[in-house]
This record gives sequence, structure tokens and C-alpha cells, in this order.
Amino acid sequence: MRKVRDYDAELKALGDKARALKAKRVEQLGLVVTATGADALDAETLAGVLLDAVGSKDASAKEAWRAKGAAFFQRRGRKGGGTAQFDGSGAQAESGGDAAGGSVATSNG
Repeated sequence: MRKVRDYDAELKALGDKARALKAKRVEQLGLVVTATGADALDAETLAGVLLDAVGSKDASAKEAWRAKGAAFFQRRGRKGGGTAQFDGSGAQAESGGDAAGGSVATSNG
């Protein structure tokens, strides 16, 4: 006979996992703010800068910001494990490494 699935328990487990992932992401964003020195800005200024970045339609500016961010994380990695706290997001780690080489060639060429 088949074992009856406990959908309530599965939904609770998925909800717990989603909350844990969200908390980890919030913590990582806080670490990025601190590592870049942006914690010296007041909350309104930081929020304004981020809103401008999100709302920007300028693809070249976004690419320049992305390349600068990728270079920042690469520098921190060479200083001896400084990026270990940011490795939780595989997508950021992968895109930063692959795209940085391509963006440098694009920026210089």
C-alpha cells in the first residue's frame, strides 16, 4: 500500500526553507552594503541610489556597474578568503567570474 503524503508537513517544510533562503539573502545583502562601505550612507541616500540603479534604462551604465562590482569581489577574493561570506549565492559567484573576463575585453576594446 502507498504511504499517504502529508501535504501540510511538506508545505510547512517548503515555507520554512523559503524563509531561511530569504533571511540568508537579506544577510548577504547586508554584508555587501557593509563590505562596500555603503553603510556609511544614511538609509534614504542608499535607497535613492539603489532606486536609480534599478530604474536605469542605460545598459552601458548597468554593465559598467556590474563590471565594477565583479572586480570588487575578485579583489576581495585575492586578499585571502574575503569572499567566503558571499559565496552562498551561486548565481552571483558564477556570473561574476565568467562575465568579468568578457566585460574587461568589451570595455577595453
